[in-house]
Amino acid sequence: MTAAATRERRVRTRVRVQGTVQGVGYRPFVYRIAGEAGLAGYVLNDEHGVLVEVEGAASAVRRFVRRLRDDAPPLAQVDRVACEPMAPGGGIGFRILESERAGAPDALVTPDTATCADCLAELLDPTDRRYRYPFINCTNCGPRFTIVRGIPYDRPLTTMAPFEMCADCRREYEDPLDRRFHAQPNACPRCGPTVRVLGGNGSTPWLAHARDPVEWVAGRLAHGAIVAVKGIGGFHLVCDAGDEAAVARLRSRKHREDKPFALMVPDLDAARRLVTLGELDERLLSGVQRPIVLAPRLDGGSVATSVAPSAPELGVMLPYTPLHHLLTSDFRAAAPDGRDALVMTSGNVSDEPIAFRDPDALERLAPIADLFLLHDRPIETRTDDSVVRAVQVGPAPPRPLMLRRSRGYVPGHVELPVPAAQPLLACGAQQKNTFCVAKGSRAWVSHHIGDLDDYSTLQAFRDGIVHFERLFAVTPEVVAHDLHPDYLSTAYALERQGVELVGVQHHHAHLAACLAEHGASTEARAVGAIFDGTGYGSDGTVWGGELLVGGLGGFERAGWLWPVRMPGATAAIRQPWRMASSWLAEAFGEPPPLPRRLARAVDVARWAAMAQVAASPAVSPLTSSMGRLFDAVGALCGLSAEVSYEGQSAVELENAAWAAPENPGRYELDTQGSLLDPRAAVRQASTELAQGVDPKQVAARFHAGVAHATVTMLTEIASARGLDTAVLSGGVFQNRLLLETVAAGLSRAGLRVLVPERLPPNDGGISLGQAAVAAASHSFS
Repeated sequence: MTAAATRERRVRTRVRVQGTVQGVGYRPFVYRIAGEAGLAGYVLNDEHGVLVEVEGAASAVRRFVRRLRDDAPPLAQVDRVACEPMAPGGGIGFRILESERAGAPDALVTPDTATCADCLAELLDPTDRRYRYPFINCTNCGPRFTIVRGIPYDRPLTTMAPFEMCADCRREYEDPLDRRFHAQPNACPRCGPTVRVLGGNGSTPWLAHARDPVEWVAGRLAHGAIVAVKGIGGFHLVCDAGDEAAVARLRSRKHREDKPFALMVPDLDAARRLVTLGELDERLLSGVQRPIVLAPRLDGGSVATSVAPSAPELGVMLPYTPLHHLLTSDFRAAAPDGRDALVMTSGNVSDEPIAFRDPDALERLAPIADLFLLHDRPIETRTDDSVVRAVQVGPAPPRPLMLRRSRGYVPGHVELPVPAAQPLLACGAQQKNTFCVAKGSRAWVSHHIGDLDDYSTLQAFRDGIVHFERLFAVTPEVVAHDLHPDYLSTAYALERQGVELVGVQHHHAHLAACLAEHGASTEARAVGAIFDGTGYGSDGTVWGGELLVGGLGGFERAGWLWPVRMPGATAAIRQPWRMASSWLAEAFGEPPPLPRRLARAVDVARWAAMAQVAASPAVSPLTSSMGRLFDAVGALCGLSAEVSYEGQSAVELENAAWAAPENPGRYELDTQGSLLDPRAAVRQASTELAQGVDPKQVAARFHAGVAHATVTMLTEIASARGLDTAVLSGGVFQNRLLLETVAAGLSRAGLRVLVPERLPPNDGGISLGQAAVAAASHSFS
């Protein structure tokens, strides 16, 4: 320290740092920069984040405070740095103190993070004491959200509590200059979790001559085995993606008829051999979140047909745990023909939630898996893999479109543009459920829960709410919910005692979620195309093709898709041929004859009977659903008269459209008044299909027509109301062709286009919209 510095006025400052600052190496970072500046004081974790008191020369303290934000560790997210002057105490030295546990928790828990480069280097170094240790981690990587049971984020409040650190690990853990300082999952082969292998019947398989269990399992995968692998947030079902027999056997055992499987490959080079990757795709794949990235598949990739039948895209991810790194590397070494891709699909049967506790996995997955690769570190919270794709929205560079937000992103918070005056809970939707807790300006949207029709998923929803309320110290005084009286999420909201209930219309919540994510104020208004499968409308009918004008505080239904009957109600979701029947009757004005392309899937008698079903309002409600229209056209094209997962017909219709020749033309949809009327387009499509026109051509013309009509109506509504912003949301906008075509048209018309990025456009984003509307409501402002 210079003589001038010693003569400078000495000050002491208390600094409160809030954000994602626990479990990311923030305290050792503070310790290091305080030491570099010659400052005295201390740093500690508490319920609100990180608390620092620092004393020294005034200029050094100012520089120190700036660095708290500017030079923060890579996984930290600093939201606020608040300073309070203190009286100098004349202390010397800087210390890291034990965490305080007084008061209500307010600190942010970090998401699970992919293995960092330093840990990966140690994992693969034969001279390192953690060589091939499947649970290597440090403050820059490893499990967080899935192991935490409470805050502050300290080892006793994680699932690592039963593992007592050995002397070497304890030395690292207590050294502020070590990158494992207070890394709560810190462990090694001597003291940490271990891996074991069981047979599909629960017995221990023969492991003779195997150097370790992971290598042995990789060899079994290379010979056609199906393995249930316990990961960081649950179980995967794994097999050789190039082995047609193994993949087909997995598909049969899992009862997953058509939906594509996700793949895991060891590195970016392997991914580039399977799919076309842009710059954003590669950033997403290799980022710390490590989601599944959907990208266009390449011809000739060593992937079995059964992995993704007829799909033009593959879902690919890179290893994100040390166990995955070892497994993919060992499989590459053992597999024939240079294959290196593994099917890595959720560990469940059909639409059940993924297994994450050992006894449940051993019971439910035994009929599917030949082997189990287990470990003894408990998983506190089940989290699926996140799914994302890159999309082109107008002239801007490609941006991410989240399709499922879970591992790697949760529980990262979203800032509410209008702070919640009272703590609140938003219960979300019935399908693709997430919930959201919020207080002040912070909203925590849960991991993907799933479809609440399944009892175990409903229980996961209830348990998850309890966990989030405890984790983020939210005791809801306001509970927001969907208007649908039969949603189980709505029923849960109505069960809550002593709270104010706020009902939020489904499509308004979609609009509000997108606006909130982009920081819209209470006064901000936009026109929005909210296209999805089904949502309970304010008039009691089934909405889903909505053109809304509004903001966080309310909305107006400015336009909607021509309504038709939904024969048999929810049965039409699994049997799109019912919607084809309804739309043909609406388009031609009379019950239609059975189309040629549906003759193999539907007999004449069932088809004729559907006209009577559609005539009964009691069992065939009116719907303006755009999702059901896409289902209908997909069925007319002969793509999927009956589906094994919701939206399959629409997905296959999009796939067909991508495969059509360029400049296919478009069908015309009537856009007069408030109705978006596709009847003429349905007539054209039906007539051309009967004449033998290629369904790919029909699919492309239909997409182009819907996109053009949507742009026309949105721009007219925006112009009439003096609006400059358009929102595109709802599950139908998972369709990249439709989204990009509509966004391009709106951008050319001079409108600012907003689409969801951090949250899904599907019902996974509904809970944030409910929370934003509830926060903005004047009833408790």
